[in-house]
Amino acid sequence: MKTTNWKNEVQDYLFITLGLGIYALGWTAFLLPYEISSGGLTGVCALIYYATGLEIQVTYLIFNVFLLLLAMKILGIKFCIKTIYGVLMLTFMLWAMQRIFLAGAGEGVTHLPRFLGEDQSFMAVIIGASLCGMGLAQCFLHQGSTGGTDIIAAIVNKHRNISLGRMLLYLDIAIISASYLIFHDWKRLVFGFVEMFVCSLVLDYVMNYVQQSVQFFIISKHPQAIYEAISKDMDRSATLLPGTGCYSGQPVNILMVVAKKSQSVALFRLVKAIDPTAFISQTKAESVYGEGFDSLR
Repeated sequence: MKTTNWKNEVQDYLFITLGLGIYALGWTAFLLPYEISSGGLTGVCALIYYATGLEIQVTYLIFNVFLLLLAMKILGIKFCIKTIYGVLMLTFMLWAMQRIFLAGAGEGVTHLPRFLGEDQSFMAVIIGASLCGMGLAQCFLHQGSTGGTDIIAAIVNKHRNISLGRMLLYLDIAIISASYLIFHDWKRLVFGFVEMFVCSLVLDYVMNYVQQSVQFFIISKHPQAIYEAISKDMDRSATLLPGTGCYSGQPVNILMVVAKKSQSVALFRLVKAIDPTAFISQTKAESVYGEGFDSLR
């Protein structure tokens, strides 16, 4: 069990790092060069960057120190450790990617290059927001965080049945609206809201797709062997239900299994290897609560 937990922790940190890399790429390559406003603490730091030139990672790190104290008290030390890792890693990635892109733009260049061209702000918004949404989803799926308003959203999500994407949406509206005070440009304000909606939609879509559960009914002559394989290889349990075949009038054994959608292919292969003649039905499970799934709120 300890070995499994250790492997799971390593896997979490690897995926959190991947998510932070995608998030930092979205900001550095697409949002910052086109001066796109956004929500969250990163959006606040971006506004400071646009107004003063103070690099985004500096204010991001300073603000997060205070919010981490709140996370430690409410969300627990495990969340806080991963959040500290997320904050430090994202600070480094934002700094490193800016240096890389500036170096690639040529000597003497002081502004991040616009890879899509000068008049492609809308495309930059869509690509940048999509990358940010995917990156945040990877972090949240593995109990990580980029800090900032993510901490507030995670706190609310822990106690209320409100999706992370929706909660971040509410928090972001006021921040993006403040960008008008800097740019006095309605076009940039609209782009900011487009970024907010796209990022939230991608975040929720990725998380819901990965977390989606499915329910299986398996009728087989070897239910015990199938159950043991499911328990060992997929770390899932099952319920054995007695039944009677209406056509044959013979008693049958029915295994009911609830698993993640991503485990569907593995389950079909597992059952086929044990009993190629087994009957299997698969249906989408809208909401699953209990051990191994979501907690009741």
